[in-house]
Parts: sequence; C-alpha cells; structure tokens
Amino acid sequence: MIPLIFDIRRYSINDGPGIRITLFMKGCPLRCKWCHNPESQSPEVQKLYTASKCIGAQECIEVCPEDALTLTPKGIVTDYELCTLCGKCAEACPSKAIEMSGKLYSVEELLAIIEKERVHIDQSGGGVTFSGGEPLMHPEFLIEMLKACGEKGLHRAVDTSGFASTETLLEVAKHADLFLFDLKLMNPVQHKKWTGVDNRLILKNLKLLAEKEANINIRIPLIKNVNTSEEEIREMAGFVSAFPGKKPVVNLLPYHNIASGKYKKLEVPYDEGEMGEPTEKEIQKAVEIFHSFGLETEVGG
Repeated sequence: MIPLIFDIRRYSINDGPGIRITLFMKGCPLRCKWCHNPESQSPEVQKLYTASKCIGAQECIEVCPEDALTLTPKGIVTDYELCTLCGKCAEACPSKAIEMSGKLYSVEELLAIIEKERVHIDQSGGGVTFSGGEPLMHPEFLIEMLKACGEKGLHRAVDTSGFASTETLLEVAKHADLFLFDLKLMNPVQHKKWTGVDNRLILKNLKLLAEKEANINIRIPLIKNVNTSEEEIREMAGFVSAFPGKKPVVNLLPYHNIASGKYKKLEVPYDEGEMGEPTEKEIQKAVEIFHSFGLETEVGG
C-alpha cells in the first residue's frame, strides 16, 4: 500500500546529520499520550479546522457536494456522516482555515521533490529522513524509496518507534544509513499505559539492531511524571550502554504541550493529565546519568 504523506519538511536540521528533507508518512500503531503529530496516527486522509482563521466566507459550504458543512456561531461544523473528505472545502477556503492532512505521492514525485533540495543536502552532508507516524508500517514503499535514494548517493535515515516485525526491521536496515530510534520507557506495563502497546518487541528490535552494528541515535522524549525518575533513567542508560560496539548517541527531547492546538484542529480532545514539562534540574540530572554510563548525550535534536 502506498502511504499518505502528511508533511514534507525541507531544511530540516533535527532529523539526522546536515540539512535534510524529511518525509512524514501517515499511520502509527502507537497512541502516545504526548504525540506531537496526532494527524500522523491515522493512515487515512483527515480534515483539520482552525476556527481562529475562519473569516466566514462560506465558499467551503458552497462547493461541498455533500452539503456536509454548516456555519455556526462557533465556526464551520462538519457532519462527518455526510463528509467524504474530498478536500474541495480546503481548496476553496480563502483563509486556509480548513486543511486536508494526507496526500498520495509516487516514488518518482517524491524523488523529484528531493532533487530540488539536492544542493543544500550535498553541501551540508545531509540527506533524506523517513518519519511519521511509523514508516515501518509501509515497508514495501519505504524500502523502494530507500533503494532509490541510495542509488542517488543520498544519506538515508529512518525515524521509528521500533514497533514492527523484526523481519521488516532487518530488511529496512539493509538500505538505511541511520536509525533515529525512540526509547520511551523500560517498564512494559507503563509503556502500554502511555503508548497503548507493550514494549518488549521494541526493546528486542533495538538490541538486535545494535548487535547488527547499525548506526543508531536513541531519541528519548523526556516527560515529567512519565519517565523522568532517576530509576527509569538509570534503567534506560544501563540498557543502551550494554550494546556491543559503538555506543549510540542519546538525544533527550524535553516534552512541551505545543501540539495541543493540533488536537483542537482535528476536533480530538487532548488530556495532558499527569504529563508535564521536565524541569531544568531533571533534564541535567538525566544528562549526568547517561554520561556516567559512558553515553554521548545531547538535549534536543
């Protein structure tokens, strides 16, 4: 199945070395409570609506073939029992208050987009990063893109949760130069509570990648009341430091709730609950612990 692409980020500097172009694929098997890209979770086309941008022009209502839109005092309301997500309302909206998330691209179309960024990529030692969502949900398309980029001499990174069959992961590893691998929690019960899935397969896949001497950067979303305890950090550091060969770089990504606006656009509730931004003291303590295990650690990236 060809995945929908919900974003193409040019001049990216946080998704691998150099200046990169990052392709975001829709669809993810996890439901992380803190997800910064909620539009990435569903593999289907979705509609986003920003009420503050709406100027009440009503072009969207006029072009809707299903009469699924109504202007109310709170803005445009969509009847999703009638809406077919054709996107005509988004095309007609003069203020871009309505947007569609998810578009089909062929391999050739994506390669043409990448080629336009080639000068910046080559000069900076950058490349292409495949993100999501979860790119491993679309292994055939991902591998085809990785092979095509490899033939053009482009550096290839895959940003993944690691929640995929080991067979898929190892096949993808044959064509990837770098994995940006998320490590969220060590405890499987807590992992399921916060992400919706057990983490035993994830940890197995991460360990196996390390044993295969894959190039890995570990990404840890640092979230207060979720994984900032000294016990949790030490367990993660001990797990990663035990990998054979070259040790991965660890990137700590402090949580913030800036994505709450996206949930509002999708008309999906966002419950921050116990989650919170880690304090500077908690961040520095985490850095110190990873350093004490001999791991190169950076905040951000």
